[in-house]
Amino acid sequence: MTARKESGMNRRHFLKTTALTSGTSTFLSAASAEDSARSQPKLQIRVARPTDKLTEVTRFYCDALGLPVIGHFENHAGYTGIMLGMPDERFHLEFTHNDSGSPCPAPTKDNLLVFYMPNIQEYLDAVNRLERNGHTAVEPENPYWKAHSKTFEDPDGWRVVLYHGEAFER
Repeated sequence: MTARKESGMNRRHFLKTTALTSGTSTFLSAASAEDSARSQPKLQIRVARPTDKLTEVTRFYCDALGLPVIGHFENHAGYTGIMLGMPDERFHLEFTHNDSGSPCPAPTKDNLLVFYMPNIQEYLDAVNRLERNGHTAVEPENPYWKAHSKTFEDPDGWRVVLYHGEAFER
């Protein structure tokens, strides 16, 4: 879907009037999802990814990026893992290591995990923390990310974008 900015149109109105389609299926717009969510339990999302560098990845996301640990497990059916959360714990990252290895293809330079940070001081603190921990910003694949963000690579080569601003205009 290609989004375009409509003058004088707020995010909610734009999302209510925009259908998201894929093939013959139509998905709920974000506004419809919001309406539906009122009658549903709180939604939680976890993004899980295998790694053979669990210690290094944990240091990157916890120590350098500053995400809190919200759970972990060891030797569960051959897996060890850690869950990292956002302040409200509704969104999680999980990294797992399998005792027999976690082979996965190398990511492209446009596989991104984007953190939108509207507060300039929090953005600068995160960038400085990453740099103090030995991580250097890299050139983004997509030039869109150059204007208000810094892109870093985690120990597995996955890209993390720290963006100063909101995900959607309000």
